[in-house]
Formats: sequence, structure tokens, C-alpha cells
Amino acid sequence: MAQTLRTAYSQRLERGELKPDAAQAQAVEALSRLESELNSHGEPGFLTFLKKPKAPRGVYLWGPVGRGKSMLMDLFFEEAPVEKKRRIHFYAFMAQVHGLIDQWRKGDAAERKRVFGTNKGDDPIGPTAALLASEARLLCFDELQVTDIADAMILGRLFEFLFEDGVTLVCTSNRPPEDLYKDGLNRQLFVPFIDLIKQKTDVVGVRGPVDFRQDRLRGQEVYLQPADAPRRARFDTLWADMLDGAPETGVTLEVLGRKVRFPRATGGLLRATFDDLCVQPLGPPDYLAIAQQFHTVFLEDLPALNKNRRNEARRLVTLIDSLYEADAKLVVLAEAEPDDLYPSGDGAFEFERTASRLQEMRSAAYLAKVRD
Repeated sequence: MAQTLRTAYSQRLERGELKPDAAQAQAVEALSRLESELNSHGEPGFLTFLKKPKAPRGVYLWGPVGRGKSMLMDLFFEEAPVEKKRRIHFYAFMAQVHGLIDQWRKGDAAERKRVFGTNKGDDPIGPTAALLASEARLLCFDELQVTDIADAMILGRLFEFLFEDGVTLVCTSNRPPEDLYKDGLNRQLFVPFIDLIKQKTDVVGVRGPVDFRQDRLRGQEVYLQPADAPRRARFDTLWADMLDGAPETGVTLEVLGRKVRFPRATGGLLRATFDDLCVQPLGPPDYLAIAQQFHTVFLEDLPALNKNRRNEARRLVTLIDSLYEADAKLVVLAEAEPDDLYPSGDGAFEFERTASRLQEMRSAAYLAKVRD
């Protein structure tokens, strides 16, 4: 039998991987309550076909970066007694939703029936929610934040259907529900979603002490070059300091239906090579998900580039833009200084902005920023 969330959390405290935190303890209580209710419900059986299952009340964890929200949700998800469960970044989830809606609108009756089953009417929201509910009874996602009006306009109706179809929601956010889509266009149309979140989840603030691991980068040299043995050793030491004894559990991001695995990651920390991030065929949605998931990225073995590697250079540009816009911290082990990474070739002029951002991201002022 799988251990409980409470046991898994207590074991981390006993091993010294975590420190006692009253805010985290409150979140553990809420998640443990949900874990118990999910366990008592069991998996849907024959009666599910006769009556839609009633979803247990979910959990909405909110608070600043570095307080352990994602770590707690990871522990909960791992131990949750549900077969059909899904953990996905909110951005990727909404991209899938829009893709399904578009597929519904463009498909004929036969295509709709093949993908969505038998449905009446021309409204794609209900069939989309039903398809998502058939795939996951427990839906967990990180970083619920709404900035896109297209998302804002459909979220209320979408989740009304999802909750009716028996889906339980667990999510993290940097904002309390009432601050979502704040000052957004036509926000009054989004307010029903806020009310729904408050009705269907326990809202728990996780606002404990600042994660002082992030302060350890202040005053440090975070752009290390060239990548010789002494600087590689310093890079390794900085990584160990940031981990502070926590294990590299690895993180899997689901983006547009694809799963991107990063084995050297834990919580908001990621360590990856240039090949992992820029040689692999990743795109803007992947980099946005990375920037939102991780508050600190260790980029290893960044080479000097030339015109034969312009595709990798373009990916690096997108990666740095995403991290910069998210105020993520970056530690780099590189072959050359930023201005010498891609001095000539197709796209070299555009790369100048990336070099400038790399310079700024190593500065004391940037490292002192507090990510919202």
C-alpha cells in the first residue's frame, strides 16, 4: 500500500530535507483531507455510468515563489489514490483546451463523434470538458495565472462542466483567487470562475518564510567561463548549495500533449545542459513552461556558436527571453562571455539582445529581484 502524504512529508522533515513550516503544515492538512476523501471514494465503477460521480472538494495553494507549493503538490500527486490522475502545467492545459475546441469547430459530425463521442448541439465546451474528465478524475496543475482573454472567457464554463463530470482540482498559484486576471479586459465575465474556485476548493495560503536558498546566489559569480575544471567545480558547489540536501527527484513537464523530462530537478530548481535545452527540438511553449515552473535554472556547457548552429542559437534566444521575462535566476557554465557566444552569422544581430540580457542576469540588481 502506498504511504500517505502526511507520512511522506514527515519523513522529509525527519531527514532534514525540509524545515518545519506552519504554512506548509496547513497545506498538508488540506491535502491529506482530500487524499482521505479520494481514498474513501475509490475508483469509479458501474454506477458511474448511471450517475455522475460527485467530486471531492479540491485544494488551491497560493503564495509567493519558493514556499514549497509545487513540492507539496508533487508529494500529494505521487501518493494520491487515484488511477486516472494528471499533473500538467496550466499553460499546457489551456493550450490543449483551445486545441480541442478548435478541433470540434473544424470537424464534421463524424469527426466529432469519433473524438468526443455522442454529443448534441454546437457548443464545444461541454464535449471538451467531458473528454478531459474521461482522462483524469484528479487534475493537478502548477501556476494558475490568467492573462489571456481567450482563457478568461471560457474558464468558468469549462470548469463548471469539469466539476459536474466529477473532476477534482488541485492547483498552485502565486495569487489568491480574487486577484486572478486582475484588471483584465471584461473581467466581470471571469468573476464566475473565481466564485467557482472558492466553492469547489479549499483555498490555502502558503506564505511561510522566504526560501533563503535563493539568497545564496546574491554576491556570487553566476556566469562562469571558460568551462574549465575550477569553474566546473564552482558550478557544482553552487548547485549543491541550492539543493541544500534535497534529492534530485526530477520533473516532467507536459506541454501540448508532450512530456518533457528533466531528471536533474527538484521543486523550483533545474539543472540541464545546453544540449538538453537547445539542441532538443523544444519551442516557445516549452520554454514558457520551464520559466514558470523553475525559479532558478543551472545551464551547463553553453558553447560558442556559429552560423552552422543557428537553430540552436534561436532556441537559446527564446529560452533566455522566457527566463528573463519571468525574473528566473540563471547560473551558467559557458565556453565564452555573452558577447562572444554568437558574434557572426544568420541571427547574430538579433542575438545581441540575448547577450545583453545574459549580462544583466548576472548582475547584483537582477539577482536581488524577488519573483512574484
